[in-house]
Amino acid sequence: MGCTAADVVAALRAAATVVQEHRDELVRLDQAIGDADHGENLKRGFTAVLSRLDADPPDTPAKVLKLVATTLISTVGGAAGPLYGTAFLRASAAVGDATELDCPAVARALQAALDGVVARGKAVVGDKTMVDALTPAVTAAACADGSVAAALSAAADAAAEGASSTVPMVARKGRASYLGERSAGHMDPGARSTALLLRAFADAAAEA
Repeated sequence: MGCTAADVVAALRAAATVVQEHRDELVRLDQAIGDADHGENLKRGFTAVLSRLDADPPDTPAKVLKLVATTLISTVGGAAGPLYGTAFLRASAAVGDATELDCPAVARALQAALDGVVARGKAVVGDKTMVDALTPAVTAAACADGSVAAALSAAADAAAEGASSTVPMVARKGRASYLGERSAGHMDPGARSTALLLRAFADAAAEA
C-alpha cells in the first residue's frame, strides 16, 4: 500500500509527539557538546508544523514535506533548522507530484534528504553529525524489499546504530568541534534526533 498525504501527516504527528517526549534528552545531549537548545528548537519547530497542518493540510506528499521544510527553516534556530529544512525540501522535490509513495519513492526521498544535508552542512560520515545516522538509514531503506513500513523500519534501525556510533567520535563539524577530544563520549544530538524521527515515521507507517 502506498503512502498518501494523509499518511505523511500522520507520520509527522507521530514525530512531533516523539520530539515532545524526548525534548529533555535532546537538551541534555546538546548541553554536553553544543548550545543546549536542540530539544527545545525541534519542539518549537514541530509544534509549528502541526499548527500549519491543522490549518491547511496539503493534498500531496510533496506539498506536506515542503510545508514542513519551510516551517522548520523559519522557526527552528541553530543549525537544525537549515539542515532539517533542507532535508525535507529535497525530499519534497524528489517525490514530485505523486499522490502515493511506494517503497522506492521513500528510498529516493531519504537519499535526497541526505544529499541536501551533506550539501548544506559539508559533513561526512565520521564527523559526529546527523549524517552518521542518516547515511546508514538511506542505505538500509534502499536495500529494503517491499513495503514503505519495512523500508522505514530498516532505516530507523540503521539510524539508531549510526547515532550510537557517534558516542566515541571526536566532532569535526559544528559547535561540538570546538571541544576537540572532549566531544568524545557523548552522542551527537542531531544524530539522535534523526534516529528518533525515523523511528516515529516507521511506527506510523506500520500502523497505517
